[in-house]
Amino acid sequence: MQKSIRARYWTGALMVFLAAFCFASKGILIKLAYQYSIDSISLLTLRMLFALPFYVGLALNLARHGPSTPLTTRQWITLFAVGIMGYYLASLFDFIGLVYITASLERVLLFTYPTFVLLLNAFGFRRRVSNRQLLALGLTYAGILIKFVGNIETAEQKELIQGTLWVVLSGLVYAIYLVGSDGIIARVGSLRFTCYAMMAATLPTVLHCAYQNGLQLANYPMPVYALGLSMGIFATVIPTLLIAEGIRRVGSGNASIIGSVGPVFTILLSATVLNEAISWQQIIGTISVLAGVLSVSWRGKSTTQPVPGG
Repeated sequence: MQKSIRARYWTGALMVFLAAFCFASKGILIKLAYQYSIDSISLLTLRMLFALPFYVGLALNLARHGPSTPLTTRQWITLFAVGIMGYYLASLFDFIGLVYITASLERVLLFTYPTFVLLLNAFGFRRRVSNRQLLALGLTYAGILIKFVGNIETAEQKELIQGTLWVVLSGLVYAIYLVGSDGIIARVGSLRFTCYAMMAATLPTVLHCAYQNGLQLANYPMPVYALGLSMGIFATVIPTLLIAEGIRRVGSGNASIIGSVGPVFTILLSATVLNEAISWQQIIGTISVLAGVLSVSWRGKSTTQPVPGG
C-alpha cells in the first residue's frame, strides 16, 4: 500500500515536471516564430486554433462521463470573463512582451504572478500578509531588478522597459484570472474549467485577429505553422493535461513547488536554442525570484499552481 502511494506521488511529480518543461518551451517557440515576421495576435490566433479541437473534444468526453455541477447564469458569465482574461488578454500581453525582451527574462517576470495573487488577496480581501510573505515579495522583486539590470546590455533600454511592462501586465492579469476563477474551479473541476476557459478565450482572439489584419493566416512560411502547432499541442494542451493529473496526485502546493523549475528550463533552452547570453546577474536574479515564489507557494494554496500556457 505504501509503495502504491509513493509510486502515485512520484508519477504525479514527474507529470508536473514534464508540464513545467513544456510550458517553459512556449517563449522559445514564440521567439523562433517571430523570426518569420508574424505579428503577436496572428501567432496567438494560430496557437488557439490549433489547440481548440483538443479542448472541445476533451470537454465533450468529460460531459459523456458525467455532468458537472450546475452553474448559474452569473457563474457562467464569470467563467467566460476570467477565461478571456487568463487565456486571451494575459497571453496577448505576454506575446507582445516577447517581441522586445529575451525568453529567459520573460519567464522569470511571468513567474511572479503568485506575488500578485498575494497582493490582490491582501488589498482586495483584506487577508493578512505574514512576515514570510513580505520576505518572499522582497526576494522576488529584488530578483527581478537584478535580472533586469543583467539584460540591459542585451537589449535597448527602451525596448527592455516596454517588454518588461507588457509581461508584468500579463502576470498581473493572470493573477486576477486565478483569484476570480478559484471558486468556479472548485465547482466544475480544473480540467473541465480549463476547457471552457480556452474555448471562451478563442472567440475574442479570432475577432481581434480579424479586426487587426483580416484574419490573414494562410500566407506564412510552413515553419510558422509548425511552431504554432507545437505551441498549441506541446506548450498548451499536453501540459494542461499533465498539470491537471499531476495536481490530483500530489496536490496544488507540491505542484507549485515542482513547477518552479520552469524558469530554469527556459534559461537553458534560451541559451541552447536561441543563443541568448546568460550573465551572472541573470542567474542570481532568477534564483532570487524562485526563492520568493517558493516562499509564497510553500503552503500549497490553489492559487499558486504553475503557470499554464500563459
